[in-house]
Amino acid sequence: MPIISLLTDYGNRDAYVGVVKGVMIGIAPRATIVDVTHEIEPYNVGHAAFILRQVWPWFPTGTVHLVVVDPGVGSERRIIVGKYAGQYVVAPDNGLVTWVHRDFACEAMHVAEDRRYFLPNLSTTFHGRDIMAPVAAHLASGVKLRNFGRVADRLETLPMPLRAERMGPGWRGEVVYVDRFGNLVTNIQEEQLAPPRSAEAWRVLVGGVNVGPIRMTFSDAAVGSPVAFFGGVGHLEIAINQGRAVERFGATPIVEVSLTPNTS
Repeated sequence: MPIISLLTDYGNRDAYVGVVKGVMIGIAPRATIVDVTHEIEPYNVGHAAFILRQVWPWFPTGTVHLVVVDPGVGSERRIIVGKYAGQYVVAPDNGLVTWVHRDFACEAMHVAEDRRYFLPNLSTTFHGRDIMAPVAAHLASGVKLRNFGRVADRLETLPMPLRAERMGPGWRGEVVYVDRFGNLVTNIQEEQLAPPRSAEAWRVLVGGVNVGPIRMTFSDAAVGSPVAFFGGVGHLEIAINQGRAVERFGATPIVEVSLTPNTS
């Protein structure tokens, strides 16, 4: 049974999500549609790109990921149909695949341009319904990538810091995502910290404020205190135990991780 994941900034107040699902079910009635989230901040391509990367490893081979965060809808921006590590993505070519493109093997990338796979009447402001949803549904139904259009000769990526920078014995990173709990997710990845030193050997500075060593979980800090830990996606996160780190530090602090003096 084909699977289509759906990731948008449409929200749940209006009919947009339901309409897109209706189009896909009409073309691919056997497909299972999985809502990733529709609460991406409007037009925030960077946040959607990060979320897409986080969900990618957890879906089976053959999944079609439809991502609609499209501030350039109606312009000359292209719509792409790609394949990475056995899974597919349909999205505007505006940087939404940046994180996936970095971390997974790109097996194919085409431009969606064959109108046979679009709805007959195209609006200028709802390409999620008229172009991307039918393309995703046809792809899930077995249409080959090459049928949708020519091979893409370029790909838009975001000028975002995907990995932290080396800084002496440590790392200098940035916040790339703020979750609904107010936790700050950074681009400092667990694999970047040199083994076999323990997490407690590292000192974390957030906007110049020392929040101590890297801990295992929220409760390793007192209620109301900051804590740094590696979250479920393998990135260093900054939280306030039962609070909101974004309110304490803002959404864009520089985060530094360095070895404590007795372990350098």
